[in-house]
Amino acid sequence: MGQESRRMQAVQAPVIPVVADLIRRHPGTISLGQGVVSYGPPPEALQEIQRFLAEPENHKYQPVTGLPELVDAFANKLRVENGVSLEGSRFVVTAGGNMAFMNAIMAVADVGDEVILQTPYYFNHEMAVTMAGAHPVLVDTDAQFQLQPDAMAAAITPRTRAVVTISPNNPTGAVYPESALRAVNALCRERGLWHIHDEAYEYFTYTSGHFSPGSIEGAGEHTFSLYSMSKAYGFASWRVGGMVIPERLLTAVRKIQDTILICAPVISQYAAIGALRAGRAWCAERVRELGATRELVLNELQQLRGFCEPPSAEGAFYVHLRLDTPQRPMELVERLVREHGVAVIPGTAFGLEHGCHLRVSYGALRQDVAVAGMGRLVRGLRQIFGVR
Repeated sequence: MGQESRRMQAVQAPVIPVVADLIRRHPGTISLGQGVVSYGPPPEALQEIQRFLAEPENHKYQPVTGLPELVDAFANKLRVENGVSLEGSRFVVTAGGNMAFMNAIMAVADVGDEVILQTPYYFNHEMAVTMAGAHPVLVDTDAQFQLQPDAMAAAITPRTRAVVTISPNNPTGAVYPESALRAVNALCRERGLWHIHDEAYEYFTYTSGHFSPGSIEGAGEHTFSLYSMSKAYGFASWRVGGMVIPERLLTAVRKIQDTILICAPVISQYAAIGALRAGRAWCAERVRELGATRELVLNELQQLRGFCEPPSAEGAFYVHLRLDTPQRPMELVERLVREHGVAVIPGTAFGLEHGCHLRVSYGALRQDVAVAGMGRLVRGLRQIFGVR
């Protein structure tokens, strides 16, 4: 009888379905788990569906790298908003940001190579590196979940091929300053490494701006910039995003995408054209509303001082809690669901094997439900920790 590959045996099981199953067994649980937004796409996106349906050729395969109209729309967005030029680079439309990351890893890493991830990491990034037969090398962020370029430099070996950064960050909500991202990008250039930067949450910043390292002069030769429509435009199930890649890697990325996918769903690409026409202004209103929810969430968390120091969480829609307890994170997650009707994600899923960490996501719920969930979480943790 055949066996599962050793490579796949080494890949961690996705934690979201595990927690989702726990929620299903306890009806009425408020989930502060999955990282999506509560709203759907803008009207302009849905209007494009009729244009898609009016052309019979759209039911056939379309260009591997994306519809030219969508590529052009993204190129304009990148130039205006991110300061990223496609001179010497190419934009490839993908089935979401996760596929963009997988494309990047498979294009640059061989079996046994190393890819530097920051801890806590986004679990799908670690899974992709492992699936590709490469080795994730984990570098700690500091007490505020900020980058430590010197630690990255110390982790580089002859097998290192890439350094991965995410800002605004999943799972911590940290926003990396321009100076830190410039330092990482320069390190990659000096050491002959690829800088893979994930910008899926670029619009979700609350106290500072967003910086794209792909905008640095000369960065296009060694930088991947990954984008997603899933978050800001409420497109999670549509599976459309994209990546800016060095032009010399286009053939490799085309091979990967043509084999796995052929092309991103064409109906979703049409919807993305409409969404980009609605633009950042449409997203900004919803991000402001989410910012108000963030303030309420952070205010609730002040009640945990003494056994948890709430982080500032200046971006995305996550708060990462570091709890002063010997309890194992998954055991705490299970207790919170069973006894208090609220679900969060254990920090072990993000590479945090020491201490007790929880990721809280407040983006998927209406403000009143998110606040109710936070109330359950705070009361539950205070009761579990014996704090009146």
